[in-house]
Formats: sequence, C-alpha cells, structure tokens
Amino acid sequence: MNPIMLGPIPVDFILFALTLLGVALFHKRTLEVALTGLAVIVIYKLVFTGFKTGAGLGGLGLHFAHEWVILANLLGLLLGFALLSDHFERSHVPGELPAVLPDDWKGGFVLLWIVFVLSSFLDNIAAAIIGATLASAVFRKRVHIGYLAAIVAASNAGGSGSVVGDTTTTMMWIEGVSPLAVLDAYVAAFVATAFFAFFAAKQQHAYQPIVKDSAASNRVDWVRLGIVFWILVAAIGANVFANLYFKRALDVFPVIGAAVWVALLVAAPIRQPDWKLLPAAFKGSVFLLALVTCASLMPVEQLPVASWQSALGLGFISAVFDNIPLTALALKQGGYDWGLLAYAVGFGGSMIWFGSSAGVAVSNLFPDAKNVGAWVKNGWHVAVGYVLGFIAFMMVQGWHPTPKRERGAEAPAAAHAPAAQQPPRAGIPH
Repeated sequence: MNPIMLGPIPVDFILFALTLLGVALFHKRTLEVALTGLAVIVIYKLVFTGFKTGAGLGGLGLHFAHEWVILANLLGLLLGFALLSDHFERSHVPGELPAVLPDDWKGGFVLLWIVFVLSSFLDNIAAAIIGATLASAVFRKRVHIGYLAAIVAASNAGGSGSVVGDTTTTMMWIEGVSPLAVLDAYVAAFVATAFFAFFAAKQQHAYQPIVKDSAASNRVDWVRLGIVFWILVAAIGANVFANLYFKRALDVFPVIGAAVWVALLVAAPIRQPDWKLLPAAFKGSVFLLALVTCASLMPVEQLPVASWQSALGLGFISAVFDNIPLTALALKQGGYDWGLLAYAVGFGGSMIWFGSSAGVAVSNLFPDAKNVGAWVKNGWHVAVGYVLGFIAFMMVQGWHPTPKRERGAEAPAAAHAPAAQQPPRAGIPH
C-alpha cells in the first residue's frame, strides 16, 4: 500500500523521527521510548497503510518472518560479547596493558588504533567491547564520553574496509562486490581515525590520564584468554564457512549469533562466565532491536540516484537509520563506489551512540554514554573526522562506481550504466 503523506514526508518517517527525538531527550528512558515508538508505528501501519509484505496481521507476520534472522543475530552477538568482555577483563590482560602503552595522551591514541586493527578481522561489536574494557582498566573506569565515541568510531572505521569486519561489508561481499573494492574504504578510514583519535586521546588524558602503575599483580589467566579467542574464531569461522558453502543458511538462520553461544556454552565448564551480566545487556539489546525494527518498517523503496553526494548523505542517515537496510537498497540499486559507500554506512553510525550496534554495546558497559547531546558535543571530532575522511577519499580515489558481479556473471545493465562514464580502476575487476 502507498504511504500516507504529510506534505512531502510519509507519516511513517515522522513517527520514526519522533521516536528518535524521544530517545535523544529522555536518555534515561531510552528502552521505554523505543518500545513505545515501535508500538505506535506498528499500530499505525496495521490500521492505515499495511506493510511491504501485505496488510494486517498477516503482513506483519511475514515482515517479522523476514527480519527475525537479523534481529536474532544482533541479540546473540550483543549478549554473547557482553560475556566475552567479562572473560577478557577477568583474564587480567587489560591490567597488564599500561606497562605496554606509551605514557601521557599517546597511550590513549595507540589504544584507539588497536581497536581499529582488531575490527579489521573481528566483528566491530567485539572490537568495541574489547576496546572499552581495555580503556576501563587503563583509565581506572573513568572514561570520557568523547573517548567512548572514539572507541566506537575506531571499531566502525576498522571494519569498513574489510569484508569480515562489518555486517554491511559482508553483505556486499555476498552480493558479488570485490573485496578489493571494499578495501578502498581504508583511504577514508585512516584519515578519519587519525583525526578523531588525536583529539579523543587529548580529551581522555585531561579527564583521566593513563595509570602506568596499575598493572595487575595477578598472573594472566591464559585459559580465559583462550576462551576469548575461541569465541571469536567460532564467530568468524561460522561466518566465513557459511559464506563459502551455505550462503542460504545466512538468510534463514542466525548463524553467527548461534556460533557465539555454542562456543560460550562449550567453554562454560572450563571457566564460567558471569551470567548476572545478562539482564542489563538484554535491556540494552532490546533497545537496539526496537530501533532496527522501526527502521525496517519505513517505506524506503528507493534511494536517490547513486552519486558521491548521496553516499555522503547516507553516512549521516546511518547515524539514526539502521545501515543494514540502507546497504541492501544500495546493492539492489547499483552504481555506487563500493569502497566509499562501505566507509559512509559503516562509519556514519558512530556519530550517535545508538547509530551502530557497537555504540549500543559500549553504552551497555557505560550507561552515562546514553545521552545524545553529550555524545554529539563531546564526540564532535567523530563527525568532523567523517567529513575529512570523505574528502580525502574523493581527493585520492575520486568517485568511481563499479558494477558488482554475482557468481561470475555480469551485473544488471542498470548497475553498469553509471560505471560506463568512468575509466576502469586498476586492481578492481569489471
């Protein structure tokens, strides 16, 4: 059914915008606001417009039958990585880090680059949680909100150029985009990270310097550290294996989230995780799932014509609008520079704490971060870094849309048309 318009804007978007405004204003009641907004949007669509999958309860049921895999994967990852973070903290490795990191603000600077590198081969949620856990140890649990924003940004930047580092880049890989095309995102990601990491490290040093004498007196628990790597290998291995041999399974079952929990339960007899952490982690996870579900209900049937301007805008939109459906729409439309798009939708969510699953995971560990105003004000360097990274990409790489290939076949003609106007890029298959 066609959406009801209020001027040029569908009412659905107005309801979603009011929900996001409520989250920003009532940051101590974010879960209640998100669930209320979801309920209002669902009731509105049941009564007036129906869903993309049909009208009434039947259409709603079909919609959730399509979305449940994404939601279940997110829930499994957020809860599982909360327990992984506890394993990592109790391994005593974070307590040893001050002896390795540089003195003064450079210690915080290097820590953000560690998060960046981790996220290039780990899921960005795991990298952000590990980074937040390390920061909590080396700064004695006094972590500046601007630095927390930088941890999230570093995790999203590090994953933006790797097909195993972020859900959106994995989606591109599955749809036939060359990993080399996605790799180009690092041109922008390096520039953005160098900028915000400098200012965030300075913020943190002024707020709470690194404590060099805080190295733990206990020996490293290598068993717990091994469990951390076991869980991460299980998540990455399940993702890669399914992509290579059972791509259909990724659409019908939460493979990655399930793999994390199987690994956790297998390791539980050796070292028990702290199960008491789950209620608080579950509350934060439900908040993100509510917003993701709201976003999936929006009548976004098409994006603007593919251009560098629309890619720039998608980065800002991804701060409030789930980047998974945005990426899916862009892949369907074609004609994008995939490296630039990967950077935009991957990094853009860092500008607001609930703009990415990594931000929600970190805010579960640091509840004071659930304040949009404070996040934007203190994390200003993330937004500026995004724009600087984008400019650097355009200066170095330029706008070069490339068609995606699917299983070696030529991409649809619609995807080829924009690329025909540009000369081929070296190293990227056409």
